[in-house]
Amino acid sequence: MSTPMLNIALKAARAACTIMNRASDNLSSLEVHKKAHHDYVSEVDMACERTIIDILREAYPTHQILAEETGVTGPEKSAFQWIIDPLDGTTNFLHGFPQYAVSIALKRENEVIEAVVADPVANEVFTATRGVGAFVNGRRLRVSKRSQMAEALVGTGFPFRRTDDYDAFLKVFKEVAQSTSGLRRAGAASLDLAYVAAGRLDAFWEANLKSWDMAAGSLLVLEAGGLVTDFKGESDYLEKGQIIAGTPKIFGQLLPMVQRNYGDIK
Repeated sequence: MSTPMLNIALKAARAACTIMNRASDNLSSLEVHKKAHHDYVSEVDMACERTIIDILREAYPTHQILAEETGVTGPEKSAFQWIIDPLDGTTNFLHGFPQYAVSIALKRENEVIEAVVADPVANEVFTATRGVGAFVNGRRLRVSKRSQMAEALVGTGFPFRRTDDYDAFLKVFKEVAQSTSGLRRAGAASLDLAYVAAGRLDAFWEANLKSWDMAAGSLLVLEAGGLVTDFKGESDYLEKGQIIAGTPKIFGQLLPMVQRNYGDIK
């Protein structure tokens, strides 16, 4: 049973997916701006974000909103904050690579309580409500039952900023690649985390993310029976911008690999 807040998030996510689907038919005509090295924003990102904010603001005018492109808006002091990535995987979208999504989460105080990750290409909508469970298109999700690292399929995100620690990443990449049945980098963290919740990936790790990349996906994993922490094994992943998520047993084997190779973890 969906909560009223989750229903509003679903309405907003579906509206954004409609915008993406229409724009995907004519990618060459889109206006695109470079925000930073290997970091782009398109007119579709902005249109999706405006639409999502309008829907959330109409329903919950006293809630604060944190969105990727426009930052924090709304009341300075609010117990509720919506965390929005209007188009996670912009580079994929602009290339017609079918791995991108809209991610919407609701945080109450310091706890994410609602989550939606909607994939307009696969027509899959992942949802979670704290204490209720995680679902895809209404079907309950559980993380995989794999317990051996040698059998695991693990997702990650490649560093792409000039300030990223490429050396540390490559050390982890090498150790994980030699220990598992495979590594995947699809380019949209919210979907990677949704795939962990769905048992399609057994674990995921990435550094230098933003809260909008992780908020919804992290609740999906937790509500599907998985574990989620920062690189220290603590719960500050939204603030630290680093995340490890997975089935309990695969998580327990991946965490020390990340920790010993990243050295002085902040």
